[in-house]
Amino acid sequence: MLSHTERLSVPWWLWVPSLLVGAVLAAQVGLGAAGPRGWVAYPVVLTLVAVGLWRLGRIRISVTEDEFVVDDARLPLRHVAQAIPLDAETKRELLGVHADPMAFVVQRPWVPGAVQVVLDDPDDVTPYWVISSRRPADLARALRRVG
Repeated sequence: MLSHTERLSVPWWLWVPSLLVGAVLAAQVGLGAAGPRGWVAYPVVLTLVAVGLWRLGRIRISVTEDEFVVDDARLPLRHVAQAIPLDAETKRELLGVHADPMAFVVQRPWVPGAVQVVLDDPDDVTPYWVISSRRPADLARALRRVG
């Protein structure tokens, strides 16, 4: 049973300028070839841009009955000591000035909020996880309720 799930997909407003930049790049590449060969750059470059954006936005986050899953990383909920929702400013501080190099971080710049998951596992050197979330309060609540 899932108590929380979300996907950190790339928003539409980032697709538009990314594809425009890809089109300009394709035009520059296409200038080097004469005739129909110049048009080959458009589908190739735009496909590469679209695949790159899709891969950036494929991260799934979920909280099940016994574990916290972020993409392919799994954390048993018995090791969650605390779950703290972070706003954009606190997230920036925690990932910048106050960052711990041993922390596990899955951060997407287009997602303003995050959750800091403090661990209680003596066998793990990772002090905490920082995970981007569009609904950090809901994610923290789900981790506290289940854990």
